[in-house]
Amino acid sequence: MTTMTSMSIDTRMKLFNRICAGVLIAFALLWLVPLAWAFDTAIKPNEETTKTTWWTDNPTFSAFSRIINETDIIRWFGSSLFIATLTAFGAVLTGSLAAFALSRMRFRYRNVVFWVVLAGIMVPSQVLIVPQFREMDSIGLLNTFWAVSLPQIPTAIAVFIFKQFFDGLPKELEEVARLDGASFLRIYARIIMPLARPAVAAVAIFTFVSSWNDLLWPLLVLSNPDNMTMPVGLATVQGTFGIRYADTMASALLGAVPLVAVFLLFQRNIVEGIAGSGLKG
Repeated sequence: MTTMTSMSIDTRMKLFNRICAGVLIAFALLWLVPLAWAFDTAIKPNEETTKTTWWTDNPTFSAFSRIINETDIIRWFGSSLFIATLTAFGAVLTGSLAAFALSRMRFRYRNVVFWVVLAGIMVPSQVLIVPQFREMDSIGLLNTFWAVSLPQIPTAIAVFIFKQFFDGLPKELEEVARLDGASFLRIYARIIMPLARPAVAAVAIFTFVSSWNDLLWPLLVLSNPDNMTMPVGLATVQGTFGIRYADTMASALLGAVPLVAVFLLFQRNIVEGIAGSGLKG
């Protein structure tokens, strides 16, 4: 009886694993189809892009070369890379410091402060556009990279991820460090942050991707074409090239390459950071 029960459980587990694998493959294919269509359109001559066929007899990479040679995509890439990196660094620094204080310090209304911070997740970023624009204008930062980056640095989700991760770390390590005379900031920098690398990676990657994809805010605060970010620059491609869909698709694919590379390189860190922070379903 026990043997039959074990065999039945093994059979069900195998069936469940196969169903899960099938669902994942289906979703992967659904995600890849638009990407394949974009690439197929990009390698077609512009006069053939209106055809609904999946392939062309005259594949060409001329659309990619036109985007690289006739636009400032390299400059857009550099601007987006600098802004996204600066924003990710700032989000990790401010979010981890705030979370460490909420996780380890004991003060009145600590839980209230934490819930007020979390309430920021429910505030749409579009609501803050006007006051943030006036603030950047009043301190003379409009049309600079700082104007794009600074409003994106304080994020409630970063504080939440770090706090959940810090709450799971053993407090004995800090107690030993305090006995040795370590200060609050020294414990944060030398003990806590090295242990929080998965959370750091998750917050940094999420913030980097969000900043890289942001279109509305950079479009408002950057009036100098030399400072355009990748999304803003790509938005001008369609207006520049009109109905040349091959060029539009080629520019979109080039703009997505860094994000795909980030996810492929750091996907394990993302999973570890989410799992360690308690964002599991």
